[in-house]
Amino acid sequence: MSDLIEQLMTNPLAAVALTLAAYFTGDRLFRALRAPAWCPPLLVAALLLATALWLLGIDYADYRAGAGWMTLLLGPATVALGLPLYQQMGKIRELWRALLLCLPIAATMAALYAVGIAWVMGAPAEILASLAPKSVTAPIAIGITERLGGSVALLMGGLLVTGVAAIGCVSLVARWLGIQDERLLGLALGINGHALGTVRAFEISPTAGAFSSLGMSLTGILTALLLPLAWRLPGLVG
Repeated sequence: MSDLIEQLMTNPLAAVALTLAAYFTGDRLFRALRAPAWCPPLLVAALLLATALWLLGIDYADYRAGAGWMTLLLGPATVALGLPLYQQMGKIRELWRALLLCLPIAATMAALYAVGIAWVMGAPAEILASLAPKSVTAPIAIGITERLGGSVALLMGGLLVTGVAAIGCVSLVARWLGIQDERLLGLALGINGHALGTVRAFEISPTAGAFSSLGMSLTGILTALLLPLAWRLPGLVG
């Protein structure tokens, strides 16, 4: 059985089939549970896929080698979010001053609190580098992590946990504070929850989705520009 699985994994289609099967199963369960915000299909799919790899005895490196080319689709998918952003450009122009003020602060805090907690707990530099871009969309976060010397596998886990946590926390805080402005909800989801948060924002409304796309994009740009520079500061890491 193990020899058969090993032969199958030499073909990229096997890894792709496992990925798609996990996602569609996760999506089906998500709809059966009446679409709970705290349990997006991607979370269920990731858990199902991890379980399948463990039960079948498939090494993660072998799976990633087969399914790695699918990460190339992340770039075009992220760029495609520019369309709803363009459609809501009028509303965005009205708030450009507030956005210019809050986005750099929010993007900085998104990186600092994860790194700060890990540093206090004594995490090594590799883990710090893997967690620092955890609020950035995957195509940008992977490049940042590789440049800082982190682990892409650990980063992907951090991205998943961050996206799910951001969706739940934004929903709870918005309900607690009585925030109903779709622009604020979308921006918070995009800055903190990257692509997963943006998917949730589009479920709220096109306006929330556009502001989430804006927050996700600008957070990615700011983090990609500033984080590698900050990482070189004496005494910051190491």
